Amino acid sequence: MPKAPPWLLTRGTLAVAAIAVLLAAAALAIYLAQATTLVIAVAPRDGTEPGLIKAYADALDAGGENVRLKILPFDDVRESAAALQDGRADLAVVRPDVDLPTNGLTLAILRDQAMIIVSPEAAGIDDFPKLGGRRLGIAAHKDADFSLLKSLLGYYGLTLETEVAGAKVPAHSVLLVPVEATEVGTALQARKVDAIVSIIAPSAPKALALVEAVKAVSKGGKVNFVGVPDDAALIERFPRLQAVTVPGGLFGGKPKLPGDDVKTVGASYRLMARASLSRVVAADVTQHLFELRTAAAKTSDAAEYVLAPAYDTTVAATSARIPIHPGAIDYYEREQHSFVDRYGDTLYLLAALAGGLFSAVAWLRQRLAGLRRERIDEVTDRLLAIIDEAPTLRDPAAIEALNREIDRLATDVVRYARERAPEMRTMAAVGIAIETAKATVADARNAVSGGDAPGSKPPFKPRLHLAGGGEG
Repeated sequence: MPKAPPWLLTRGTLAVAAIAVLLAAAALAIYLAQATTLVIAVAPRDGTEPGLIKAYADALDAGGENVRLKILPFDDVRESAAALQDGRADLAVVRPDVDLPTNGLTLAILRDQAMIIVSPEAAGIDDFPKLGGRRLGIAAHKDADFSLLKSLLGYYGLTLETEVAGAKVPAHSVLLVPVEATEVGTALQARKVDAIVSIIAPSAPKALALVEAVKAVSKGGKVNFVGVPDDAALIERFPRLQAVTVPGGLFGGKPKLPGDDVKTVGASYRLMARASLSRVVAADVTQHLFELRTAAAKTSDAAEYVLAPAYDTTVAATSARIPIHPGAIDYYEREQHSFVDRYGDTLYLLAALAGGLFSAVAWLRQRLAGLRRERIDEVTDRLLAIIDEAPTLRDPAAIEALNREIDRLATDVVRYARERAPEMRTMAAVGIAIETAKATVADARNAVSGGDAPGSKPPFKPRLHLAGGGEG
């Protein structure tokens, strides 16, 4: 049978194989311990979100957390939503009323915005229909804000215009007039606008400044807030919007502003993840978003406005028109997975792999031991054959060939003994066979040199040499 390479049969080879297995396991453990890097699409470029996400990314790096963020900036939320949709990003800042990716699930609300319309009380504008034929001033805004306002006015039968023929605004139209935030009061006093609108977080400093500017030019500081009483119907009509309540007294003052809660609608900037993102990773991202709020707020005030999406039950959260990622729900409901839950499958696979490897090593060791025994058995069998063959030979050359073969076999045995350390009983038996074979060949050589013919002497009896004993 073919011989195995000598190096394969050594203990050193088995040791190297075992070390290789351990190194592979260690490499896998290091890989699992590495931080997960996620690509996040961020927009709008001129909004608060880029600074907010950068603050969180820096906090994650500084804290050595198990998640890292790679920021992919875009000019518009349509582009960031598209990046999530086509797989260029794992996370994205999304405004659902503008574009909602089909594979996007909410982790958190970064900014909740409400449509706030405020005017001096003297203007007599206290509900949406009374905006007809008026000029509505708007400070810094985005295209998405224009679309939202147009949809709401359309619900009440009004048309949003950016310019009109003549000085008078048609009764069924609302003229939208851009106004600088610092010129709100001046524009109201000059009758360039009759009311001011802003799509903004109600508690934001800019919202407070806007209301203060209107209050400052209003007689007696009295202002009107235009609410949306039909908010439930509007949400049914425009499901990607959300109902928002501006609490009474939010803007302070005496009397307080507003005097009562104001129902309105708004939109939100959300941090969304692709639906295929592991719920474990999604839970970690959501957890860090809130736990690192204080650190992020040091460089971005917007961190103070991050909040969890509202939901009543888990079923409602996952089946809503804008569903929440199961991983985020795990965090909100404090059902995050333990280490074993997270890596149970991997650990089971590693255990099975390790068991298989150890079984393979054990089999290989047993097989190599069998190969060693087989080789020793081959040598022993040949020596016994020589013992039987030598007395029948009368050709000196053939006898000498047997003698040389015995020497080669003995050399082979010595090499095996040095490399593989066979059992002592096996080596003792081989030693007896070598000595007996050598003695038998010597007797055959003497018989031939003495001229004895076959059959002239009694049959040859092999002499066995036992360790520590004499001849027999």
